[in-house]
Amino acid sequence: MEFDVLIIGSGASGLSMALTLADGMKVAVVAKSAIEESATLYAQGGVSAVMDQGDSIESHVADTLAVGGGLCNPEVVEFIVQRGRERIEWLIKQGVPFTTHQTPDGNVDFHLTQEGGHSRRRVVHAADATGRAIETTLVERVHAHPDITVYEHHMAVDLVTLGKLGLTPDRCVGAYVLDVENRLVKTLRAKCCVLATGGAGKVYLYTSNPDVATGDGIAMAWRAGCAVANMEFVQFHPTCLYHPQAKSFLLTEALRGEGGYLRLTSGERFMADYDERLELAPRDIVARAIDHEMKRSGAEHVFLDVTHKSDAFLREHFPTVMEKCAGFGIDITTAPIPVVPAAHYLCGGVVTDVRGRTSLSGLYAVGEVACTGLHGANRMASNSLLECLVIADAAAGAIREAIESTGPLPSVPDWDESQVTDADEEIVVAHNWDELRHFMWDYVGIVRSNKRLERARNRVDLLHKEISEFYGNFRISGDLIELRNLVQVAELIIRSALKRKESRGLHYTLDYPQTDDRNYLRGTILRAGDFS
Repeated sequence: MEFDVLIIGSGASGLSMALTLADGMKVAVVAKSAIEESATLYAQGGVSAVMDQGDSIESHVADTLAVGGGLCNPEVVEFIVQRGRERIEWLIKQGVPFTTHQTPDGNVDFHLTQEGGHSRRRVVHAADATGRAIETTLVERVHAHPDITVYEHHMAVDLVTLGKLGLTPDRCVGAYVLDVENRLVKTLRAKCCVLATGGAGKVYLYTSNPDVATGDGIAMAWRAGCAVANMEFVQFHPTCLYHPQAKSFLLTEALRGEGGYLRLTSGERFMADYDERLELAPRDIVARAIDHEMKRSGAEHVFLDVTHKSDAFLREHFPTVMEKCAGFGIDITTAPIPVVPAAHYLCGGVVTDVRGRTSLSGLYAVGEVACTGLHGANRMASNSLLECLVIADAAAGAIREAIESTGPLPSVPDWDESQVTDADEEIVVAHNWDELRHFMWDYVGIVRSNKRLERARNRVDLLHKEISEFYGNFRISGDLIELRNLVQVAELIIRSALKRKESRGLHYTLDYPQTDDRNYLRGTILRAGDFS
């Protein structure tokens, strides 16, 4: 099957790009689960953009640079921030129902909230389920478009490149994709391919991410020869709901933005001991503060308290949080919410420019899978959806230009499974998956050390060998594909963390607790030739 553009991933970046390109092009969207299942669907906060007269591009840029720990690319930050408003307007045209309110002068305007790292209110939202509003709107538009073909429950196995076919110059010309339900590998060819696969939160034991966040795009790009950057900077969201039955439920940053307090299990507030911005400090500071207090006291969680806010206010602004917590017997109007940090967002990824172009011709990466230079060492809240939308639009423009000079696609051999057999030890995959997530949480989490990182590297090396043998001898499955990708991403995170002998942003190590601008005021770039 042949397309103009093949988009792997179905979050905000992938779907917005599909809609932008589909007029005049034949576009395919590959979703490894249901099309709406993505990190976007669970994003509660919103999209940061300069929408208020009292705000400015300069202020948003300055806030982003401050949070990024000196590693943001100022030109990239300005490029993305400048285009925020037009992307919000595009979403409105698609039908996204952002929350409005009546201003003192009687006009209706967007309700803007404030989140960690922002110096003012600039987060556009749809109550406390912004991602769901964006995702469901875009899914509806995609399904209605005649030139977009959607492959649900299909998992990308690997990219097809001319280099792998023994041809030059190297170029990405498609992907092998597993039809999960039929256990059949399909070959999808395309003049341009886009990775919009999201992050890799499932490499950790505790994460706010959905099950699909297994680092697929990063691993595939790496195997295709692309460079990755800043993989050591993994953002742990400070406030995920702590409850034995609450799988991956994130409590939006806006709860703190609207005045929520963090308290110890004894009831005392503690953020004043860590940062003058208190609960509105950047996420890395808040997550480490919570982690430290939990370890110091032996507590399994801390509390997020919004009981001082009115019932009406909470119902208007946080209906999803109220409903979810109520399902676990927690009335947030009268009781504080138990919370713990969890892996949330990967600031690094496949190296791209501001138009989504990777180092491999024909291959683009947008959203969390990519490292554009926006986030640096720490992501500012709600800048992620902004980046998704802006870079997806810019990449769509680059693809339109590139396709004009792209010749016919070469033939691609079908996936060969003639030498493999059905595995009779699926337990091996399950065990390795469990082992990986546990040692990544223990050794490569919020606080690191050289010894912990070396232990993790030794274990990931062993897993690599075992999975390679398994992958080469047995028929592939969805679990095996994801495990293979997670192990690859884990290795990239570990090796990046070992290279950075300082503490900066989201990377904190006990061996080098100070920031070293003299030697490490730069991104951590890994290339395939650096290690085998």
